[in-house]
Amino acid sequence: MELTVAQKLDLLLKLQQIDSELDDIKKIRGDLPEEVRDLEDDIAGFETRIGKFNNEISVLDEEISRHKATKKDAEKLISRYKDQQMNVRNNREYDAITKEMELQTLEIELAEKKMREAEYKIKAKKEEISATDGLLKERREDLKVKKQELDTITSESYEDENKLMDLRDQQAEKVEERLYKSYTKIRNNSGNGLGVVKVKRGACGGCFNVVPPQRQADIREKKKIIVCEHCGRILADVDTEYK
Repeated sequence: MELTVAQKLDLLLKLQQIDSELDDIKKIRGDLPEEVRDLEDDIAGFETRIGKFNNEISVLDEEISRHKATKKDAEKLISRYKDQQMNVRNNREYDAITKEMELQTLEIELAEKKMREAEYKIKAKKEEISATDGLLKERREDLKVKKQELDTITSESYEDENKLMDLRDQQAEKVEERLYKSYTKIRNNSGNGLGVVKVKRGACGGCFNVVPPQRQADIREKKKIIVCEHCGRILADVDTEYK
């Protein structure tokens, strides 16, 4: 059977009441959930940074190993060329071997230079790791404290929140889908989580702007869905306690 507008508004008001109770429970937690998420993001970022630095150090270690191998090969060649110089037959052969020895010496100097540069980079990255690790430890300790605080608060309202969540699911199913979507959108866009309100003291219960008497009369009749001209909230009723 098709529900009347009055019934639809009553269902929305009950849903709003449940949501407001859930909001009150969440307010007790304050900014703790966001702080925990921010700390978790910081920790993940620091861990990623440390991992990146360690990978870069591994690459630099491999580079140093290659330069050491190059230096060792050059030293072997120089030793071989020295032996060959003892058995040259003329100055031309001697000069050619000397030139090769000079080239290998340059290879050694270049390899040593590259190793020093890589070692300097490794040192700098290790210092970065140490500094980041210090920040990581601080964030982990902060996270531990914040989580304990949040867990304590959450555990105190756990049963009430679960009951309300179950009630909310049941109530939401009773609300017409089109109205539920509108309600959710309005509620998400409002600063205080109110999507459906009553007129109190002649004003919207959400934004407190004055609602004209004729409009109040239309709202009382509950023959159509009426929204606040100023904030867009659904005006479900006029509270007679505030005349």
